[in-house]
Amino acid sequence: MEEQFRVLVLGHGEMGQAMEYLIKDQSQLDIWERHPKDKTQPIVLEDAASQADIVLFCLPVSPHREIAKQIAPHLKKSCLCLSIAKGLDETGQTAAQIFAEVLGSSQPYALLYGPMISEEIRAGHEAFAQLGCVDMDSYNKICTLFHGTSLYVEHSSDIRGISWSVILKNVYALVFGMADELQLGDNMRGYLAVAALRELDQIVCKMGGQAGSPYHLAGLGDLITTATSEDSHHHELGRMLAREEIKGIKGEGIHTLEMVRQHNLFNTADYPLFQLIDDIVNQPHDVHKKIKNYLKKAYS
Repeated sequence: MEEQFRVLVLGHGEMGQAMEYLIKDQSQLDIWERHPKDKTQPIVLEDAASQADIVLFCLPVSPHREIAKQIAPHLKKSCLCLSIAKGLDETGQTAAQIFAEVLGSSQPYALLYGPMISEEIRAGHEAFAQLGCVDMDSYNKICTLFHGTSLYVEHSSDIRGISWSVILKNVYALVFGMADELQLGDNMRGYLAVAALRELDQIVCKMGGQAGSPYHLAGLGDLITTATSEDSHHHELGRMLAREEIKGIKGEGIHTLEMVRQHNLFNTADYPLFQLIDDIVNQPHDVHKKIKNYLKKAYS
């Protein structure tokens, strides 16, 4: 019989519900929300954290630091903190960087990234992810947690690589939505996949990840899912930008562009496709013309 873990799920949005769907039958679950939607008595965060074997951060990355600091003194030494957040906080840091600073080496932590559309998970379809962690004990623990579910997990020790792959793919997914809205064709989609992966690999190396890291589930796998699915928020954002709509343009990819600029995380001019997307997000006018001009420069 598989070991049963007590899991504290932080956040009960779409991904929190998807995680609940996957593990509810073989785990003891506590679910915490900062602002509960119903009239049920909210659980006390610190109390639930003290009993947890795994704390699953199903939250945007921005509140990670505050909550990690709040629960850190109460966690068992063996408790694993696991984040699925695919963005940057307001200081331009990844979930992995926040965990490293707040938890250090005294508390195990890991990141779970890959093609995991919540609607598909809750419909019983397969999902796939890389688990970024430094020790195999954490990997084995998560394999046990998801054993027998429709989520398939593989290990990666390249935490920086998978973190930046999954964060940046949301940026590149925008241009696929633009191209589809403008009906630029399947050939354009094929070109964009190659150009995006080339730049992803370059930026990941720049940010301290391993060469080739983006060609796996957290990068290429999640990029294809996010860039081509009609259920993808970032694909729809790209369509909206191509229609020159700016109202409601919010998402992790948009926020990543802002943080890269604000904190000068890397020189965007070195990555022409990334720069094109940033220019269009800032000024969504003549999108088709901007894409054509980008192609002329790329092949001049």
